[in-house]
Amino acid sequence: MVESQSRNTGAHLVYGELKRRILSLELKPGERIYEPAMATALQVSRTPLREAIRRLISESLLEQQSTGGVLVPTLDEGVIAELYGVRAALESLMAREACAKATPADIANLEGIVERNAAMVKFADEAMKYGMALHAAIADIAGNSWAQRFHDQVSSQMERYRHFTNSTQERRDHALAEHRILVETLASGKPEAAAKIAFDHVVGARDAAVRAVSGTAPVIP
Repeated sequence: MVESQSRNTGAHLVYGELKRRILSLELKPGERIYEPAMATALQVSRTPLREAIRRLISESLLEQQSTGGVLVPTLDEGVIAELYGVRAALESLMAREACAKATPADIANLEGIVERNAAMVKFADEAMKYGMALHAAIADIAGNSWAQRFHDQVSSQMERYRHFTNSTQERRDHALAEHRILVETLASGKPEAAAKIAFDHVVGARDAAVRAVSGTAPVIP
């Protein structure tokens, strides 16, 4: 029993580290996972590594090849369009519902996040962090557990692409301006307008990611 729990814990830790490397692009798109080398790098045995790999394959964060090899999925414009399309619909729904439920305290919290976003807008990682925090706070206000569950699933897949959506100062400034407008619209109690702003905001991020991945915009290293 103790051995089983230890193995499960080890697989979970390996899973978390591999997932982090995939989503941060530390493991490059198209890169093959060699079990012996990866086990050595992570200082684990092959058993928890294989369990972690199987889990990541089930989540489409790794690909099993017909030859038996395992690859990090390539960056795909079609996948971007699908993921961001689903997220846009969910963000729109949650913005509409949050607009009907937001209290003055909620609005003050959103405004505070936007101001922290503004203070850090010159720094890509920090700007992304506060942008994500804003969307998470709106989801919490909406309180739609199913929408949030699906949103979390989609967001996990999207993390590999977020690095491409705020890689330029122009894009970060534009996203910040959209965040301000979204919060102002939520505060004014206009649910349909808030829903449209949220939808269009995600579509803009999609277009930035597609341009970057297709090579028509700067790509971060």
